[in-house]
Amino acid sequence: MENTGKMKGIFKKALLIVLASGTIACESSKQDVDIEADRLHASMQKITDIIVHDIFSPPVASRIYAYSSITAYEILAKNDSSYRSLAGQLTGLEPIPDPTAPIDYDVAAIDAAILMGKKLIFSEEKMEEYRQEWHKELTNKGLDEEIFNNSLAYAQQVVDHITAWSGKDNYKETRTFQKYTITDQQATWQPTPPAYMEAIEPHWSKIRPFAIDSCNQFTPERPTKFDMTEGSDFYKEVYEVYETGKNLDPEKREIASFWDCNPYVMNVHGHVMFATKKVTPGGHWMGIAKIACQKEDASLMKSAQAYALTSIALADGFISCWDEKYRSNLIRPETVINKFLDENWAPLLQTPPFPEYTSGHSVISSAAGVALTSIFGEPFHFVDSTEVRYGLTAREFNSFSEASDEAAISRLYGGIHYMPAIENGVVQGKALGQYIISKIQMTHDDKPMIDSTQTVATKE
Repeated sequence: MENTGKMKGIFKKALLIVLASGTIACESSKQDVDIEADRLHASMQKITDIIVHDIFSPPVASRIYAYSSITAYEILAKNDSSYRSLAGQLTGLEPIPDPTAPIDYDVAAIDAAILMGKKLIFSEEKMEEYRQEWHKELTNKGLDEEIFNNSLAYAQQVVDHITAWSGKDNYKETRTFQKYTITDQQATWQPTPPAYMEAIEPHWSKIRPFAIDSCNQFTPERPTKFDMTEGSDFYKEVYEVYETGKNLDPEKREIASFWDCNPYVMNVHGHVMFATKKVTPGGHWMGIAKIACQKEDASLMKSAQAYALTSIALADGFISCWDEKYRSNLIRPETVINKFLDENWAPLLQTPPFPEYTSGHSVISSAAGVALTSIFGEPFHFVDSTEVRYGLTAREFNSFSEASDEAAISRLYGGIHYMPAIENGVVQGKALGQYIISKIQMTHDDKPMIDSTQTVATKE
């Protein structure tokens, strides 16, 4: 039977009163173990660290975050009557099983998040090492052995349930799909220096969405028609990128670098090439979710809610954005500028290996900003220190929307996007985010679910 409110599944062993020879004997009681939200934060950070180490692309990273976060949320929500399961609200997700023995729901939720992350990354040994260290902490704190074993067994049972669900999202199938074919049409995407990498995830639109109805539900306005005739709209957009890149002040350089979030930057020095690993755009926003939770001293349950909702917005944002990227298949500014304006020009940021329109950071940042605002409100002042571990200075924001807007415009400063990709990407992401927070009920105070009627993201 499910417990309610904040009750835990830990059953302390009570004093066993035994009448024997006129004396009272007692069995030693086991210590209760409190699981704080910081353990979830540390576990999600560990997933991020391994994602960076394993160099997962931004879309794939968003999938890892989503399944791991949802797994933890579902277990905790089962033990808290003020929260609702996402089963029936996310496409194809069925209710997780009930535990059949006494458990600690908090322990089970953390362990399940770790196990789910372990299934989706490459460096499994790193995640398992982290997990075993945490298990030792639990044992040292005196968690009842039976509860400990029951909780881990239940975590595995839920992970098996979520794994079966994730296995039907078409991810494995897309690993075998045909690679992107480069054409000689001058308006279409071409690989860019210095690595000239193949196009990343050209079939990501085939991945099953979590909350949106389809990959093309929020199709943006059409990009400007390619035309390098001087004075044309497209020429003006290209020239804006070119001129901006040549006249960057220190603040704009800092903004561009702060939101770079390129997981694999190839550095070239003479004949030497080496890669720099960074957090993905989704990883940056999961870091912001952690910062928000810690600033608010959010409970474990509320923290799990923040991670789950943010990761769903990120994952569906990438599906929506990648659908448009490989439909419009627009050439990047660097390629156009080098061919038509200045063969020696280079963007401040390294151009990512996929088509230009729309801007991925604009879409997913806007969607994540909407998700976090729905939980923590606005204004919400915070110091974003996510990139400090990668050698960058922290930045301050007064709201999640302020941060997402800066993330969007950073792509112009970085020289990797035209303005329409940024502006229409913001519209696309905000519409998608609003749809998700209107559709999904995570607490019983949420407004009723909406009908799936919105199909197009357009400028207001």
